[in-house]
Amino acid sequence: MEEGNTVDLYVLPEDCISNILSLTSPRDACRSSVISSVFRSAADSDSVWERFLPSNYRQILSSSSVLSASPSVFLSKKELFLHLCDNPVLIDKGTMSFALEKCSGRKCYMIGARELSIVWGDTPSYWNWRPLPESRFSEVAELVNVCWLEIHGKMETRLLSPNTTYVAYLVHKLTDSAYGFEFSPAEVSVKLASRGGGGGGEEMKSVYLNPLGRKRRQLGTARGIGVFSRSLSFLRPLEPVQKEGQVPKKREDGWMEIGMGEFFNDRGADGEVEMTLMEVKGGNWKSGLIIQGIELRPKKNQ
Repeated sequence: MEEGNTVDLYVLPEDCISNILSLTSPRDACRSSVISSVFRSAADSDSVWERFLPSNYRQILSSSSVLSASPSVFLSKKELFLHLCDNPVLIDKGTMSFALEKCSGRKCYMIGARELSIVWGDTPSYWNWRPLPESRFSEVAELVNVCWLEIHGKMETRLLSPNTTYVAYLVHKLTDSAYGFEFSPAEVSVKLASRGGGGGGEEMKSVYLNPLGRKRRQLGTARGIGVFSRSLSFLRPLEPVQKEGQVPKKREDGWMEIGMGEFFNDRGADGEVEMTLMEVKGGNWKSGLIIQGIELRPKKNQ
């Protein structure tokens, strides 16, 4: 078996190779399958992918109307794992969705709009609830007209993967007739707290829900400087320009998302994370914002 200080892995039993691969990651297991037919068989075994699935995956899927506690409909645990990576499933009576990150197997959730706390959300003259074919949930929240925009979402940390840095994203769209988001940024924050009280600090940051908002604000500022720069030149030096807010990015599913903040999940069953979005300082009326939900995903490259 040994030549000098080397060990020939090919002579190991397949179940032994499977056990070794189960201690790595889904990405590593897939890469190892190209080494040989023995490794391919070991890497595809249920014993490997059972370890990559969350320990409570049967309990999670039991609240899914699609899989309904029957992962046996899949030919293998690998097939089930990959399905959950590419096809988020609705759980908790369709109010949340669950998926897995393909590289690591960590949990991903989206809290549907109905599970969020939206100020004036139940007032038809301010918010409209309706189905949208491209949404994974049965309803989305569409902003009719408000000047006070405030949205909160909460999730227990016990539901998330432990010892993982998560990023929260607001998943939204704007209608063709949307207005009120061109110049005034919104404020977002993510706060991690313990059930018994106390928790980490809450850092607010500015974001633009309209991807063109920051450019329009910069253009407006530049025009203002052009008009008054000569007459006010004696006021130099000018105050430092504040850092501009983030703008949304388009997702593969056609929606937009904006990062609300990140946190490290080390609270176990004792913690709760709260995500907040507010735009209440501008005082301008806003319309045309469509909320699908708030998604929590593991931060990349960790």
